[in-house]
Amino acid sequence: MTTVYDQLDAWIDAHFDEQTRFLQALIQVPTDTPPGNNTPHALRAAELIEAMGIAVEKHEVPQAEVLAAGLETITNLVARRQYGAGGITVAMNAHGDVVPPGEGWTKNPYGGDIENGKIYGRAAAVSKCDFSTFTFATRALEAVARPSKGAIELIFTYDEEFGGEVGPGWLLKHQLIKPNLLIAAGFSYQVITAHNGCLQLEVTVHGKMAHAAIPDSGVDAMQGANAILTALYAQNALYKKLLSQVEGITHPYLNVGMVNGGTNTNVIPGKVVIKLDRRMIPEENPDQVEADIRKVIADAVARFNTGRTDAGIQVDVKRLLLARALTPLPGNKPLVDALQRNASAVFGEPIAACGTPLYTDVRIFGEAGIPGVIYGAGPRTVLESNAKRADEQLDLQDLRRATKVVARTLHDLLA
Repeated sequence: MTTVYDQLDAWIDAHFDEQTRFLQALIQVPTDTPPGNNTPHALRAAELIEAMGIAVEKHEVPQAEVLAAGLETITNLVARRQYGAGGITVAMNAHGDVVPPGEGWTKNPYGGDIENGKIYGRAAAVSKCDFSTFTFATRALEAVARPSKGAIELIFTYDEEFGGEVGPGWLLKHQLIKPNLLIAAGFSYQVITAHNGCLQLEVTVHGKMAHAAIPDSGVDAMQGANAILTALYAQNALYKKLLSQVEGITHPYLNVGMVNGGTNTNVIPGKVVIKLDRRMIPEENPDQVEADIRKVIADAVARFNTGRTDAGIQVDVKRLLLARALTPLPGNKPLVDALQRNASAVFGEPIAACGTPLYTDVRIFGEAGIPGVIYGAGPRTVLESNAKRADEQLDLQDLRRATKVVARTLHDLLA
């Protein structure tokens, strides 16, 4: 006997070449962030989706707000599919912004090339693929088992790499979206119900420039930065002892991703800028984490300056990002259960619900009281996809299967 699940699967199989071409077209429009000139991609995505008969709202964020977020242009997309009075609204959100390709690629990062059943390109796996997953899952549902009530909101945004505040945060602030449940772009087979938080700080170390031949006439900001870095890195030994109780998440970690300073090799550096990233497990209090790091920095500066006859170094600390952890909200069980059940059936293996050490835009929905999970097209693990590395890739069979899982889940939630 043919079930509605069989019919959904068959529709997706019949349209999979079209779905693949759609993803290729999305990969072929760059969205490197920085610099974050992402409106051209939004307009192209809207054009492609509207050609499928789906109306798309284009919400251009005011330039002043975009620039304040450190980006150039952002247009968020919302496609509303209303099926009747009553019922719930299920939103699906994917982000189109990506980190720049970097070095080491053997494929064109904007080519969308297909080789041995895999599609290559920046955002092939995270997360232009889920523009495709969510759009074609919605189309399959409407073609096979159109609901009589409830609604779907397809939400495509462009600032996840910079914190989400002018993407999902902006749409929620202006009450342009009001879902009851959320599925956000995924990156592995698992159904992700929790994730780490992230604090990013910029530490500017001020010294005094001088000729390298007379170093005592200056204050070496690089040596001061070294003292701060040593103190910061020492914290990781302590963080490894703080273990999370959430499956899939281990312990906090601090990473220094950028150090810039100095003017020439024969000049004592007068200024050094450090940018650090502190991952927070769900059990931590973000305000206390930030206070503790600021104290570590202040104590390191005090030790460096002790006993000096000059002014020593001075430090400015600026918060760049505070992304709070995602924790499961009451009401997410029907969504988690449906995704796990359907994924296990489609993949032919048990699919876990767990946490991830990454951070995503889902936390913004969680802070607004909207239960959400992370699920979409991806490999078995994030590492396999080369996400944020050279030759990012996605197995097209994983795209096909994820689309079937989402279509089945939408049917279960809206039937």
